[in-house]
Formats: sequence, C-alpha cells, structure tokens
Amino acid sequence: MLKSGLIVGGVMFVLAIGGSLLSPFCVPCLALFAGLGAGYLASLFDKPGAQNAAVRAGTGAGAVGGIGGLVGQFIGGGINAVVVGPEGAAELLRNISPDFAASSDPTSYYAGVFISACCIGLFNLALMAGLGALGGVIWWAITGKNQSSLNPPSALSS
Repeated sequence: MLKSGLIVGGVMFVLAIGGSLLSPFCVPCLALFAGLGAGYLASLFDKPGAQNAAVRAGTGAGAVGGIGGLVGQFIGGGINAVVVGPEGAAELLRNISPDFAASSDPTSYYAGVFISACCIGLFNLALMAGLGALGGVIWWAITGKNQSSLNPPSALSS
C-alpha cells in the first residue's frame, strides 16, 4: 500500500503543481485517474486475499497519493498566486464582467488563494481515497477473486 501510494503521490505532486499553474480546478480531474490507479496498483503489489483487504489497501494508497497532490496543490497555487497577483486577478475579473468591482487588496487575495487551495486539496485527498477503494474493488473483480480460489488457505495441522 505504501509503495503504490508513494509512487502515485510523487506523480500527483508533479501533476498538481503543473495543473495548479493553469487552474486549481484542473487537479480534481487528475485525481480521478490517479486515485483509481493507486488503488489498483496497491492491490497489484500487495495481492490481498479478500475483497475488504483490497479495498483497505486501495483506500490507504489513494490517501497517501492524495497527500502528495495536496502538497503539490499548495506549491502550484502559491506560484500561480505570486505570478498573477491581486491586480492581475482583479483585471481578469473586470475583463470577464465590466460591472464587477474587484478589490485588489493583497491580504484578502492571498487568504482566498490559501483557503481555496486547502479546500480543493482536501477534496482531492478524499476523492483519491474513495477512488482508491474503487481501484481495489476493480482489482479484486478482475484478478483477486480468481487468485484466491487458486491458492486456498492451508489448513493448520496440530
């Protein structure tokens, strides 16, 4: 579980930085595939003998991968906030709607960026953990149930 979580977490770290540079709302789309991949990979590496063990391994791997995405989201969002700045964000909003009176107060801008990065990052973490569980179920449905019927548990002899 940890091995696959760290692999997917490293990938999500890099992808979340890149996705956050475009828009913080790009990262949940990446989390969909990364969460499923983490759950499937965890079960592939661990080869659990029961479906609930595959679900637990997938959930853990998805959560560890989500932590990597959360850290990447903070870094990418911070870089984006510094590059765009409060004046750039206010100008962008004025271009979208001329009637929009945007404030260019730096304190509220950076607080909003931090709060939105927290919320989106925690959403990604929960999404990846849930989809990691689904990835474990998918692995069990494709490979795991056949593997456990081929290798029945040995009986303990006295």
